Amino acid sequence: MGQQRDPRGGAGGLKELGDRIRYRFDSTLARGASALVGWLALLCLAVVVPVSVVLVWTDPDAPASAPGRLAEVWRLTGETLRLGGVTDTPLRVAMSVLLALIALLYVSLLVGLITAALTERLTALRRGRSTVLECGHAVVLGWSEQVFTVVGELVAANANQQRAVVVVLADRDKTAMEEAFGTRVGPVGRTRLICRSGPTTDPAVLSLANPATAGAVLVLPHDEPDADAEVVRTLLALRTALSQQGDGRVARPSVVAAVRDDRFRLAASLAAGPDGIVLESDTITARMTVQTARRPGLSLVHRELLDFAGEEFYLVAEPALVGRPFGEALLSYATSSVVGLLRGETPLLAPSPDTPVRADDKILVISRDDDTVQLDDCAESVEKAAMMCEPPASARPERVLLLGWNRRAPLMIDQLRRCVLPGSTVDVVTADGATTVHQVGVGDAADAAAPAGAGLAFTLHRGDVTRPETLRRLDIGSYDSVIVLGRDPAPDGPAAEPDNHTLVTLLLLQQLEETTGRELPVVTELVDDRNRVLAPISPSADVIISGKIIGLLMAQISQNRHLAGVFEELFRAGGKGILLRPAADYVRLDHETTFATVVAAARLRGECAIGYRDHATARQGPRYGVCVNPPKTERRRWTGRDEVVVIGKD
Repeated sequence: MGQQRDPRGGAGGLKELGDRIRYRFDSTLARGASALVGWLALLCLAVVVPVSVVLVWTDPDAPASAPGRLAEVWRLTGETLRLGGVTDTPLRVAMSVLLALIALLYVSLLVGLITAALTERLTALRRGRSTVLECGHAVVLGWSEQVFTVVGELVAANANQQRAVVVVLADRDKTAMEEAFGTRVGPVGRTRLICRSGPTTDPAVLSLANPATAGAVLVLPHDEPDADAEVVRTLLALRTALSQQGDGRVARPSVVAAVRDDRFRLAASLAAGPDGIVLESDTITARMTVQTARRPGLSLVHRELLDFAGEEFYLVAEPALVGRPFGEALLSYATSSVVGLLRGETPLLAPSPDTPVRADDKILVISRDDDTVQLDDCAESVEKAAMMCEPPASARPERVLLLGWNRRAPLMIDQLRRCVLPGSTVDVVTADGATTVHQVGVGDAADAAAPAGAGLAFTLHRGDVTRPETLRRLDIGSYDSVIVLGRDPAPDGPAAEPDNHTLVTLLLLQQLEETTGRELPVVTELVDDRNRVLAPISPSADVIISGKIIGLLMAQISQNRHLAGVFEELFRAGGKGILLRPAADYVRLDHETTFATVVAAARLRGECAIGYRDHATARQGPRYGVCVNPPKTERRRWTGRDEVVVIGKD
């Protein structure tokens, strides 16, 4: 057989030649800087010399002799490459080239040093390693899902400030943090957001955020199992950094931190100092979940009161009300809702209407802004003929169904022990029966039952709540409330994994609702606020975003530390909290009357009315029928399914 020809013809040979040249070139470059300089010199000569020859040979004024033209070529080449271009004796030519090379080397080194210095500085800035020189700024230490809520609320709180600054220090890449805030928080308006990178447990790194001159420092727990220990270490490092930076004349910033386990609260409080405030995130979330399970819709009220975009708590001194009974203050503001007093450091929520207002008391109100808290007597707007003062309906034992299990579930059961009547029951369905049995102390059995405490019986059912057959075995319609919990996040797993299982369970519950024709009183705990819009829930259901609630609380307290006691009382089991009660307990149904009439009726029961939930708009977002702090003169017709939002004792 004859020799087989390359079908590519000459093109294949040219490609192979090009590959070889490229390979030799790459091999030469791998030898170092000297090889690179040599290649650059050859490349320059390969371009400059031929062009100089063309210029000389086409110049009509060029020397006629070949040596003269070669000398002219050398002169043009030397001027182009800054080699002097001297055409005298060889010694002078060599000296000229030497001086030119020395000058070129000096300039190159100078440019290189300047470039390296600028590059190093830019790299340091990109890494977030420069010190912040601000005063009165807010410092956020740590990184978790809560950081987006905290920063977003601080931005909202500073919307009317000219030069507000928020500094975030976390052990993450600065560019990655900025991109995350751009995606999750969005435009920050007038607020300047500064990110710094480094471990928050190193006092030298903490000084980058300049906490000594900050107005507030917020310490967030991260999402790892050792989060609480990390918070304590961060607080200790903060105390060291403040002692190193402070000179004794600068006021220390307000410190607000959060821990998950109450075992670390004392240590964190000691590390934060006497003026520091430490929140127990799991306990607060458990309390809010139980309260919302017993009164669906409460999370909407909490969100309205905690974020800076809606109605907020304010403390005002009102000399005109000194010596007058607290009950008169309830109708003394047309566009604000009075809810209590701050007496020293102790909040008095919904005190007796006969309680006199002292000179050193501050009035606790809910209002749109601090400049909307203005005295305006609304007593004339009360229509006594429309008032009802029915005694509260007698309570009865409750049946609660808990689907799923996580570290907050035992706290929820403990909260139920404190607030339900004897004879109440809580049924738990979870696949992790061994852990559940150990945490609540029930005997080891497939389906175990035992007292969970005074007045509350506990029953454990083993099963996967993401499987339809598990839920079908339960008489879900017989329960007063259903709580759906996600799993605890795995240490190295995705943050969204608990919500994935929760959303599956909610879909199955929605199918049961359609089958039975009854809206289930479901309360769901989610981790990521972005999944709220995905949750398939009915108007009678509610959603608790665990991380968001704590972030809102921390942001509020960082702006006014006196609110810490107010929130503690609101979420304390057995304390005076936010309640939803039937409108029929306060006003005549199907009768149009003012909200001042509702406030007066609530006053007779020792409560403070702060809003209502309109059942007709309960399916319409974003408020879902909830109206907090309506004007006292607002008139509306009340129906049997409307509810009044009050602060009082359950």
